[in-house]
Amino acid sequence: MTDFTMQKHADGVAIITWDVPGKSMNVLSMDGAADLNGLIDDALADETVKGIVITSGKKDFAGGMDLNVIAGMRERGGAQGVFDGVMSLHHLLRKIELAGMDPKTKKGGKPIASALPGTALGIGVELPLATHRIFAADNPKAKIGLPEIMVGIFPGGGGTTRLVRKLGAMVAAPLLLEGKLNDPKGAKAAGIVDEVAADPVQAAREWVLNATESDLVKPWDAKGYKMPGGAPYHPAGFMTFVGASAMVHGKTLGVYPAAKALLSAVYEGALVPFDQALKIEARWFTNILMNPSSTAMIRSLFINKEALEKGANRPAAPDQTVKKVGILGAGMMGAGIAHVSAMAGIQVVLIDAAQDAADRGKAYSEGLLDKAISRRKSTEEKKAEVLDRITATTDYAALQGCDLVVEAVFEDTAIKAEVTKQAEAVIPSDAIFATNTSTLPISELARASTRPEQFIGIHFFSPVDKMLLVEIIKGTQTGPTAVAKALDFVRQIRKTPIVVKDARFFYANRCIIPYINEGIRMVAEGVDPVLVEHAARYMGMPLGPLQLVDETSIDLGVKIAKATRSAMGDAYPDGEVDQVIFKLADQGRLGRKSKAGFYDYDDQGKRGDFWSGLATEWPVSDDQPDFTEIQNRLMFVQSLEAVRALQDGVLEDIREGDVGAILGWGFAPWSGGPFSWLDMLGAPRAVEIADALAERHGPRFAAPQILRDLAASGDSFYGRFGKGKQAA
Repeated sequence: MTDFTMQKHADGVAIITWDVPGKSMNVLSMDGAADLNGLIDDALADETVKGIVITSGKKDFAGGMDLNVIAGMRERGGAQGVFDGVMSLHHLLRKIELAGMDPKTKKGGKPIASALPGTALGIGVELPLATHRIFAADNPKAKIGLPEIMVGIFPGGGGTTRLVRKLGAMVAAPLLLEGKLNDPKGAKAAGIVDEVAADPVQAAREWVLNATESDLVKPWDAKGYKMPGGAPYHPAGFMTFVGASAMVHGKTLGVYPAAKALLSAVYEGALVPFDQALKIEARWFTNILMNPSSTAMIRSLFINKEALEKGANRPAAPDQTVKKVGILGAGMMGAGIAHVSAMAGIQVVLIDAAQDAADRGKAYSEGLLDKAISRRKSTEEKKAEVLDRITATTDYAALQGCDLVVEAVFEDTAIKAEVTKQAEAVIPSDAIFATNTSTLPISELARASTRPEQFIGIHFFSPVDKMLLVEIIKGTQTGPTAVAKALDFVRQIRKTPIVVKDARFFYANRCIIPYINEGIRMVAEGVDPVLVEHAARYMGMPLGPLQLVDETSIDLGVKIAKATRSAMGDAYPDGEVDQVIFKLADQGRLGRKSKAGFYDYDDQGKRGDFWSGLATEWPVSDDQPDFTEIQNRLMFVQSLEAVRALQDGVLEDIREGDVGAILGWGFAPWSGGPFSWLDMLGAPRAVEIADALAERHGPRFAAPQILRDLAASGDSFYGRFGKGKQAA
């Protein structure tokens, strides 16, 4: 079977249907492009064919280019292989665009329309942009756009050049630089699609049969074309490009190369004829695809993320789809878990000690749904359907029939033990019990269970409805069925799972706490807090460590510090950090929630400048460290801890380490995650920097043995442990 098929109808319209066998969503491969090329040649050469409609045999049009194919082009042919592959795609789309026209007169072409039944992303928009008219189904669930920038590349199949020439740089900017997606009506308003129709194939067919020769000539192929909003040397266009350059740098801080490359392709392409602009786009696309950042982002945010979501590390076990979930504790975390579960179509029993607390937990979903309705992202019918799935109660008997229970009560071992016993007295013997703890050992909590092999940790991040990562933690007695159940549940609620072994702070908190602590430690040393925050942001961290601790709350940091000190005794390493956060907490500066922390906040909670008292309590030294030194401290303290987690067996797969770092705490997404970042540096250079940091700042920067081994052998993390290979 081929990816594209064609049926020629008696009215003269050839319908080309894109339907990739064995996939739920169409993606374009080089073989598929060759199929389409042959069908276009056939239709253009056939005198009985008056015009062509390109559509999909699936509910959606396309999910984009197969990034595995793009990665393969790079690996097999290097830069030349990528450029040649991209140019072959440009030639195909240009053939569709010109549709057999005479090169000089632009006459004699056949009309080609595209009909999008649903979602169209990436090449699923670039292909239609090359057709003469785009029809989209009136499907509010569909998303249309060019999200390539989100995985470290930019639209390289002509989408960048065509969209800018169609809409102008100013209007196209959010669609290209932010990867903004629209529903069909929004896409029409934005100028991406031409018509929204109840039956897009029929509408496209009628248009094809009535199109005139002038309807086929794209504006950029017509004489006298001028770019909307002005080209770079037009007064208005000049200001647009100056502003765009400033905006890109302001948002990326220079660490996301794809955005800058996209802007370069747009700027340079706007100065030359269209066909030359396509070559420029292809060259910049090749440039960015050969960049290590792009390689790492594609690998972590597309290939590895997708593999984990499909169950790359799932144990062999029968299907464990969750039908009814019980949630113990209706606080913010429990309410969030209830919401995402109900949104996924799962029946939910939400239990709390008091009925009004349980009702508030259910009301949390109502509030989120009301907000979605106000933004036209949901309906009253959907709201009623979701809320009807949530039963808010105090009665543990309601847990009968639950095949999964998620406990989300206070971080107190005794309370968790009590609710575990109450739930296990009611739920089926084969049900899985999960705890949402973020700090307490799973194996210890499992002692309260009569079935420890069915006891597991499922650690959500707050807010649950927005955070994509879920940590699944295996206790010492957790069995494979419990792991499979947890993975299947996370897949149902459309989150990304990583599986880790039980150890202090698991994986994400194990790495993010040292990052926060390093920032605080530098304040105590007299490093200017502005330098600390800027160093983090200029390495691609979404929040500096001081802002992050304000957001998560300083009193939580105090609680974690006390518990960790109690557990570690004399080995506890963070006394200097405690001196800072304990003093802030004693003064009631608990972070954003108290409108006072490292930063000051106004009455509405808007963050202002650093608290003036910081300079009094911890004076800024006259001798400030090098900016790169600060950046290395902040990046290495996280990355080395990730390596130790791998070395200790807490992490079993570096793919989970990289994906988890980006989704869990925003580790410099441009880098692909801590293991990818260390691979970019190279193990020998990483060991050299770590040794220098350890000499100046202490053993927390000592290079783990596994990193030293890689340096000695000239190997890399992905060279040795890629594709799920374990460290031990």
